[in-house]
Amino acid sequence: MNNAFATRPALADAMGERALVSGVFAFESALAQAQALEGVIPREAAAVIANAAAGISVAPEAVAADAARAGALTIPLVKLLIADVRRRDASAAGFVHFGATSQDAMDTALVLQLDRAMELIDADLARLADAAARLADRHRATIMQGRTLLQPATPIAFGQKAAQWLLAACEDRTRVRDAARAALNIQFGGASGNLGSLGDKGPAVARRLASLLPLRFGARDTDAPLAPWHTRRGNLLNLAAALAIATASAAKIARDVAHMAQWEVGELAEPPEAGRGVSSAMPHKQNPVRCMATLAAGARAPGLLATLIAGAVQEHERALGGWQAEWPTLPELVKLAGGAAAYMADTLDGLVVNEARMRANFDSLRGLPMAEIAALALAPSLGRDAAHALVTDACKRVVANDTTLAAEIGADAVARARLSDGDIAKALDPAGALGATATFIDSALAMWRAQNAAFKTET
Repeated sequence: MNNAFATRPALADAMGERALVSGVFAFESALAQAQALEGVIPREAAAVIANAAAGISVAPEAVAADAARAGALTIPLVKLLIADVRRRDASAAGFVHFGATSQDAMDTALVLQLDRAMELIDADLARLADAAARLADRHRATIMQGRTLLQPATPIAFGQKAAQWLLAACEDRTRVRDAARAALNIQFGGASGNLGSLGDKGPAVARRLASLLPLRFGARDTDAPLAPWHTRRGNLLNLAAALAIATASAAKIARDVAHMAQWEVGELAEPPEAGRGVSSAMPHKQNPVRCMATLAAGARAPGLLATLIAGAVQEHERALGGWQAEWPTLPELVKLAGGAAAYMADTLDGLVVNEARMRANFDSLRGLPMAEIAALALAPSLGRDAAHALVTDACKRVVANDTTLAAEIGADAVARARLSDGDIAKALDPAGALGATATFIDSALAMWRAQNAAFKTET
């Protein structure tokens, strides 16, 4: 139930225990084939091992107790594989897991899981960016209230806010891809990390092993680093950090949308869907549950990242406790990051934008957000300080008299001597206060198009 709330089913499957088990057997199959190709074990034995690994099916719960006693899931899985191979060909059984250690299989299985997960997350970050790009372009002139420190500021276009969401999604997509490319490499070092049991064949087997495993985002073939990373977890931490940042970016969008979706604000709403966000007690409510799930992910991600960083302080050639702390933590962070990206992609894709309410909320402040622009209009003739003081007094009268800034400035003799009615109207028109908005939006859209083209070419 909790996983269903936090993430997508496909991502939960990719990072689940069944996928981890499958990854271990994929490693064992590829290892045997790589060693056969390099003349380390007989080809006939490798074929038997590969067939057995492809056909074996083990439920994680069936080996949970044995894994707990052994200290690693790999150990009971390898025992089952050896038994299956022995039934097929007793002479081949001695070549199962040859020269490898448990962490080789576990880490490589994790890499295979992460590779699939990154494909899913990349697709959702792309959807998020696409939806934000459409909003930025469509609403480049949609006036709304800018807000700083949760208070009214100068006016902005809603497209400006969406362009910021777009840029964050594009940056996160690049950051996650780059981190995955560095981190998703096979693990193969043997007992103490030097493949000593394979003599001078170790590096060649490692390259073969990398080439046989289906990695889309990670290094392949000769790109694979020769040295194992048993207790060198920096690249994995970098990927975890990129995912945590992407979660924070999605949560920022969720926070914006949730605030603007408050009933008394009414500027945005999550896409309507039967049964989603209903209240058990209040029939009128439509809770922003996609935002809620994303904000919950944003609250949890930093703690998970901290656990991973703490666990990276590992002993010598193999860790006692630190590596094991990753097992439940990293998959949870991946699922939260992917869920947050997917929820916000869905939200922005069908976002309900109430342009009239945006303008009405801005107009309800009776011109006060334009005070800075009004002061700048008076500054050339009055000087900055005097203009600022005049407009400050006018703002106080707007509040006290329940009038408008245009009326109060128009009633001020000093201001009227310097500004005509047309000048006042122009200074207080929010459409004239958008500055470089169009340029910034165009720049964000150009970045988005270039990224899409570049990543399409890579694929």
